Amino acid sequence: MTEVSRVAPGPSDTEIASALDRLAVSPDSNLIAVLLEVQEQFGYLPPPALRQISRRTRIPLSRVYGVLSFYAQFYTEPHGRHTVRCCRGTACHVKGAGRVLDAVERGLGIGEGETTPDLMFYLETVACLGTCFLAPAMMIDNLYFGKLTPRRVQSILQSYRTGES
Repeated sequence: MTEVSRVAPGPSDTEIASALDRLAVSPDSNLIAVLLEVQEQFGYLPPPALRQISRRTRIPLSRVYGVLSFYAQFYTEPHGRHTVRCCRGTACHVKGAGRVLDAVERGLGIGEGETTPDLMFYLETVACLGTCFLAPAMMIDNLYFGKLTPRRVQSILQSYRTGES
């Protein structure tokens, strides 16, 4: 059991059933669309939801897991409300991405692939954000931040904590 799952229990079977009812999940439903909607609702795809999706769509559970493991955007563990992506590409590396990642890890108190206990942030590194001219760069959700310093990282994270972003 992960630290996050001890802090925040997953949705109940009733909550899952209610969400799937609202989505009118049936054998005619598009599996990927259902997975995206359920993940949007709960922040991840809890195993009980996957079992209910499998039953309602009549798609074998093994195939449901096959689809979600194929696509990187699906999560089976709780993720924070905000996803922080630190670039580790060549341009960012040369311009100090290691210091940026260290500042993010210190600022959030978590490492790569972890979620803060308050479920506010999830941290991951990516091979490239495609913004080499902003190196070193990171993204929070869909916003890019570039030419970062450890001090600027702390300021950005604080603005998310206080709701300014």
